[in-house]
Amino acid sequence: MKIEYENLKEVNKPYFEYFKESFENVLNSGWFILGRKVEKFEKDFSEYINVSHCVGVASGLDALTLSLLSLNIEKGSKIIVPSNTYIATILSVIQAGLIPVLAEPDIKTYNIDPENIEAAISKKTKGVMIVHLYGKPCEMDKILSICKQNSLFLIEDCAQSHGSLYKGKKTGSFGDLAGFSFYPTKNLGCLGDGGAVATNNHDLFNKVRMLRNYGSEIKYKNELVGMNSRLDEIQAAFLSIKLKYLDEIINHKRKLASIYLTNLKSDFILPQVSVSCYDGYHIFNIRHERRNDLKDYLLKNEIVTEIHYPVPPHKQKALSYLSGMHFPVSELIHNTTLSLPVSSFHKEEDIYRVVEVMNKF
Repeated sequence: MKIEYENLKEVNKPYFEYFKESFENVLNSGWFILGRKVEKFEKDFSEYINVSHCVGVASGLDALTLSLLSLNIEKGSKIIVPSNTYIATILSVIQAGLIPVLAEPDIKTYNIDPENIEAAISKKTKGVMIVHLYGKPCEMDKILSICKQNSLFLIEDCAQSHGSLYKGKKTGSFGDLAGFSFYPTKNLGCLGDGGAVATNNHDLFNKVRMLRNYGSEIKYKNELVGMNSRLDEIQAAFLSIKLKYLDEIINHKRKLASIYLTNLKSDFILPQVSVSCYDGYHIFNIRHERRNDLKDYLLKNEIVTEIHYPVPPHKQKALSYLSGMHFPVSELIHNTTLSLPVSSFHKEEDIYRVVEVMNKF
């Protein structure tokens, strides 16, 4: 029997009846943009991650872009970002009129290395955008210290880290602002595109709220040059339902991850486990020097895997001006990483079968 990497119908099936009821409520309300469902989800999500404010927006990319725009940073200033992130992180910096400066990750955690952040700081550096990649929190104590010492803004890219904790504190509650994605494959995913900005700063909260809605707080009165980036009522209603089960989803994925961690043979480089980090395992990745052969072997055995990500940002055509740069740690990760099945619909026996097949490779 084939083991899929992901199956969004199966992931969402437990909530179908709740979704139908909620959809009927929104449909009958006649209110589809920035209404009570969005307000409820913003309140619920801010309480979940323990921040003062949350603003629902159209996507994770928009969440990061709006976060940067709200800071009023002078155009052409520099923002330090990881060299091995998904390209959306870097696109948000460019779309905000700023310059991304790539810094290498720690080969053990795949997250940005605090020492490389320090080395990348210049007079034009105004902020750091970190990414809690795969659901593993970054080394927040060191990063917060660096940002404080150098008067830098800190933006968290939490697109993959819903519910992850660093020393008991949820990701998204450390920085000046944090951007979340609710793309359907996330641990907290809607049934379309969606995102949110989280912050403890009331002024930034108000600014993001206006920026997402044409720069307007009062209809037809535009104070800022904004954009149209709003989480709609239907997706907000769905997210409020799934938020109630997010911890349960993460606990299940952590059980599946523990099977891999305990039973895979030493040929595979496994994710680092740390007492300071409660990993959400949005993605469970391993590394192997014969990654492509391993992926083909698993597929022949009816096990589907993914690669996050096959091409590092500085090798993308869209960022061709970076093509002459060399980021060896990032390139090594991208050439050897493989994402194994670890979805909320997978059963423990599925994972034991993946382990059995992999250990014969």
